[in-house]
Amino acid sequence: MNWSKLKPLFIVSIAAIMSGCGLFGKGGGESSRTTGWEYNAEETGNIPNISGYEQETGPGLVFVQGGTFSMGRVDQDVMYRNDNFPRRVTVASFYLDETEVSNQDYREFTHWTGRVYPGDVAKLKAITPDSSVWREELAYNEPYVNNYFRHPAYSDYPVVGVTWEQAEAYCEWRTDRVNEQVLVDKGILAHDNSQTGQNIYTTDTYLTGLYEGSAGDKPIELDDGTSRRPKWEDGILLPNYRLPTEAEWEYAAYGLIGNTDGELLTDRKIYPWNGSYLRQDKKKEKGRLKANFVRGRGDMMGMAGALNDNADISAPIFSYEPNDYGLYCMAGNVNEWVSDVYRPMSLQDIEEFNPYRGNVITEYRRDANGELVRNEYGELVKDTIENMDYRNILDGDPNSQIIEDNNWNAHQNNTTEGMYIQDERPGAFSSLISDEVRVYKGGSWQDRPYWMNPGTRRYLEQTKAQRDLGFRCAMTRVGSPEGF
Repeated sequence: MNWSKLKPLFIVSIAAIMSGCGLFGKGGGESSRTTGWEYNAEETGNIPNISGYEQETGPGLVFVQGGTFSMGRVDQDVMYRNDNFPRRVTVASFYLDETEVSNQDYREFTHWTGRVYPGDVAKLKAITPDSSVWREELAYNEPYVNNYFRHPAYSDYPVVGVTWEQAEAYCEWRTDRVNEQVLVDKGILAHDNSQTGQNIYTTDTYLTGLYEGSAGDKPIELDDGTSRRPKWEDGILLPNYRLPTEAEWEYAAYGLIGNTDGELLTDRKIYPWNGSYLRQDKKKEKGRLKANFVRGRGDMMGMAGALNDNADISAPIFSYEPNDYGLYCMAGNVNEWVSDVYRPMSLQDIEEFNPYRGNVITEYRRDANGELVRNEYGELVKDTIENMDYRNILDGDPNSQIIEDNNWNAHQNNTTEGMYIQDERPGAFSSLISDEVRVYKGGSWQDRPYWMNPGTRRYLEQTKAQRDLGFRCAMTRVGSPEGF
């Protein structure tokens, strides 16, 4: 058979097939599999379509491929809380900060706030870390009170003294600044250092058309010659930075991607590294500690001339070796806030996919004319939708409420306060558990090794701060878990 004669015919046939599938439509555009109409073409009314979208990795983030793992305790529960029994769950792929948020990172937040809202002392104070957390009655820590957050010597150290609420505020601010820069890089926006009052760029106000921008801002141009500002459906802007869920944080800390053979997990982990040892076994680093923690009573860093972890308090954010996801200091250094509301029975009230306690579903507030409402800072106001605050779901229902009599039906509508005793009288017993108490994880420079196990968990009121408690941000992955 003469293949040289058939080759042109073969090429023409393939071209005809591809043309019929819309791959070689007029102008080279794709066509709808539903109607055959060409996408993004003037003559068909510019039907929008974006194919082959792949999410860009936001600044500072590392991709964490999701999967299944055993969440919860892997060691003896030395606190005897029995609030962390192992259970198998699946976590979707997401992004997580390579390091803890540093003092320099957070100072950008306070600097921007002070510049954009000059004279608003209350707003700046509300986001400033509490340096007094360093004070101790029987320790000379005043140098840290004055220097840890502000001095350049500590710029690359993890920010501490921040509440859960301040960490949330940082995530929102970071989302807006990153998306603003995305639009600047694409030539859609220009930096406007005169932003103030109601005219402040936020991702929400931009997408709803309320941010005016500065002179020279350019909308995107469509194929028909018209133009408009980008929409969320264009895929230009990134999802929100946020605190990771407890499941996401724990999954990422273990870094089990390096411990699999096909779909089999070859080794479980106690720490973010393999084995039960806390010291390096590599020849060059042999004997050095793998993380920043307290080795023994009163031993914060070892002997002079041979400092075992080279850190008396916290260490710079890129210290020690990263885990198999490339994440630094997922054990030791500082504890980290996660998004979840704490409950001792989280292991029972759990979803198999993306478990999380803390959902509060909101919607934008509108005035009598249907217009979106903004606060004094130009931010859109959100209200919780009725009966969609799920932080205390299953609290006080007949299956969870412990009652002193047998009349279960009389206890249908109890609340968190009824289930976990809240008593403000002096000297009275009161549980710390409420809808404003959040989980933190990871262990710190002043913790024993037990707390460096990613499965351990502690909790603190979301308005409180500690000198060994910081955070890192996460971002949702949209689309497939790893790309097709």
